[in-house]
Amino acid sequence: MDILYLMILCSVSLAAVFLVVFIIYARKGQFEDDESPAVRILFDSDEIKEKDEPSNKDNTKEKGENNKIEDKSE
Repeated sequence: MDILYLMILCSVSLAAVFLVVFIIYARKGQFEDDESPAVRILFDSDEIKEKDEPSNKDNTKEKGENNKIEDKSE
């Protein structure tokens, strides 16, 4: 029965520590902007640009990422 009192005391003290840490960071403004990280991925980035592949005069078929054509087959 003594271990039960010890476990209750430890769990309540741990909950109190988490509550104090939450209140400290809430006052510092950690949780104020909760919408922009979720929608940031939806905006296009100007840093990422597609590179144009140089076109070959010999090949009449288009080369793509999923449709790769080997030059050795001709």
